[in-house]
Amino acid sequence: MLWNDRITGGWGWRLSLGLAGIPALLLTVGALLVVDSPNSLIERGRLDEGKAVLRKIRGTDKIEPEFLELVEASRIAKEVKHPFRNLLKRRNRPQLVIAVALQIFQQFTGINAIMFYAPVLFNTLGFGNDASLYSAVITGAVNVLSTVVSIYSVDKVGRRVLLLEAGVQMFISQVIIAIILAFKVKDHSDDLHKGFAILVVVLICTFVSAFAWSWGPLGWLIPSETFPLETRSAGQSVTVCVNLLFTFVIAQAFLSMLCHFKYGIFLFFSGWVLIMSIFALFLIPETKNIPIEEMTERVWKQHWFWKRFMDDDEVAAVTNGDIAKKNGHANGFDPTSQL
Repeated sequence: MLWNDRITGGWGWRLSLGLAGIPALLLTVGALLVVDSPNSLIERGRLDEGKAVLRKIRGTDKIEPEFLELVEASRIAKEVKHPFRNLLKRRNRPQLVIAVALQIFQQFTGINAIMFYAPVLFNTLGFGNDASLYSAVITGAVNVLSTVVSIYSVDKVGRRVLLLEAGVQMFISQVIIAIILAFKVKDHSDDLHKGFAILVVVLICTFVSAFAWSWGPLGWLIPSETFPLETRSAGQSVTVCVNLLFTFVIAQAFLSMLCHFKYGIFLFFSGWVLIMSIFALFLIPETKNIPIEEMTERVWKQHWFWKRFMDDDEVAAVTNGDIAKKNGHANGFDPTSQL
């Protein structure tokens, strides 16, 4: 976009569009280099390859117990004929509620509104057309760099720390922006004082950076590692659907909200940031370094609130175990021999 007015001969838009193919090329090359996960290989019956990859990931040959757990989890997942119906069962409610809430909250941080309409926002603040575009590029760069921070820190400090820290950072940034706009930008003012305009840009970048290392990537990561294998595909489908739905809602409503709320739009989103931070504090458990097959025992059954939804899971496990034992003894067959 920045080159459209700089390059003559109609090549500006062609160059801008062509450069957008570079990330797509990098994604394609990266996809060719990605190694299959042990879960994926085991689900497709390639047990030896799955064991080899698991051994490489753990860096040790003592992976037999974990490998057997993966095989058993894969067997149970294959027995589920209706994953969407299974997703609605009581024992899967914590994962579903958290996944849906994360997608709704992710959009109600206001990030897509800011990224979609950054030029409009900066023009409203008194920047020229070029300055507003440059500012949009700056926020995009901050977004990318902060996402890299998340990649390297998420398994060190944990998911909850990033979510809660970012909640505080986003809340403070939006409240300060709202205060500045309320007192310094009036309906008939042409622009904002240069010093305050720069401060608003810095605060917006502060907000974007907080989102990019927390609610942005973790909104996708947490659902992917909490759904059990038997409902994972259905759960991820619901996650994507909810995200796209609320992306559409916010994108359609933002301009009207900006015109009616004015500076209050930032107070609106900061209120949601406060709500989602409270939700993260009390209802999102830490899932750092916990395998999918151990989530129920180590996370859900230990959580102060979600553990109440695991009761029927235990009953079902005991019941199925008793039935299997009875059938096995009756037929002279040991169910564990299949492993």
